[in-house]
Amino acid sequence: MNKISNTGNHEFVKSRMRSIDALRGFDMFWIMGIGVAVTQFATIQDTPFWAQFALQFSHPYWDGFTFWDMIFPLFMFISGLTSPFSIDKQLESGRSRKQIVWKIVKRGFILILLGVIFNTRSLELRDLSEYRYASVLGKIGASYVFANILYIYTKGKIKPMIFWYSFLLIGYWLLLKFTSAPGFPMGDLTEEGNFMSYFDRLFLPGVLSRGIHDTVGMLNIITGTATTLSGVIAGYFLKKHPATPIKKVIWFLIIGAGMILLALLWSIDFPVNKNLWSSSFTLLTGGISLILFSLFYYVIDVKGYYKWSFFFTVIGINSIFIYVSPIFINYAYTGNTLFNWLGQLSGAYAAPVLTLCSVLVKWLLLYFMYKKKIFIKI
Repeated sequence: MNKISNTGNHEFVKSRMRSIDALRGFDMFWIMGIGVAVTQFATIQDTPFWAQFALQFSHPYWDGFTFWDMIFPLFMFISGLTSPFSIDKQLESGRSRKQIVWKIVKRGFILILLGVIFNTRSLELRDLSEYRYASVLGKIGASYVFANILYIYTKGKIKPMIFWYSFLLIGYWLLLKFTSAPGFPMGDLTEEGNFMSYFDRLFLPGVLSRGIHDTVGMLNIITGTATTLSGVIAGYFLKKHPATPIKKVIWFLIIGAGMILLALLWSIDFPVNKNLWSSSFTLLTGGISLILFSLFYYVIDVKGYYKWSFFFTVIGINSIFIYVSPIFINYAYTGNTLFNWLGQLSGAYAAPVLTLCSVLVKWLLLYFMYKKKIFIKI
């Protein structure tokens, strides 16, 4: 944990690109309890519209795509977006590439360890075979390490990074297209028959989230790296390209739309699938992430309309904390204790109202940390 005390809040935020923290906070906002509240409200309403709307706040079991599928890859994209700024700053300060790589690897390892703790939901000791080692944080950490190493050792050159991005997507597609689990036809992409799930059953220790498959397995770190690398490439373009900010926004919108179109075409042969983190899924979410960032960047950093984004910025600056902290803090208990009276007044809508109250409690804690200049970093 880093407690920043030598600079005021305004100066600290101003030294960063406001749109990045705001977009990260916007991303995390939805998993602070908003998705649960929407699902609870839809259950009460019990209408076709709300039933379909609530589906956007859950993951498809296998193939398909919903709004909820964007949360994870958008966060990974943003983690890559900041890399050219932070790595170049370290290089300019005199750090060697080996020193920076070591720091990146340590950060990745900490995220992997936090992921195991998050899966366990406690610090209790268990038999090693009872842990689930694959995790959201672990995938973020591993993909972050590989994408940043690529940035460092391509010396920040755009063409080699685009080559590696394409190589990872095409290589992963070919890997799954010309392999399968034993007893299944080549190129099988079912949950049991695909090679990625089979590889995890062979080599991933501990428990798999679905027994025969883990939703964040080992091999899809290949395309996870590509997701983070797409953010690195965007960050490089943002930082180093001589184009005006408006032209950068236009380029981001055009490239993002092109990625979405290519993803939809590719999905004919390689379906959009978050569980496999398919190449089409990687392209689709990368394109959407690029468009979302371009909009936030244009409104907040180019046009200067940033005051509205303060709510999200407070979340974005301490995003890892708010993701991990429910292991140790019972926000629902606090929310129910403080706002039980409001739940009683809400009648049939007590469940979603109290869920939103727990979201408020989380935000107020983050605001307190912001005012006290406490920013949790890894």
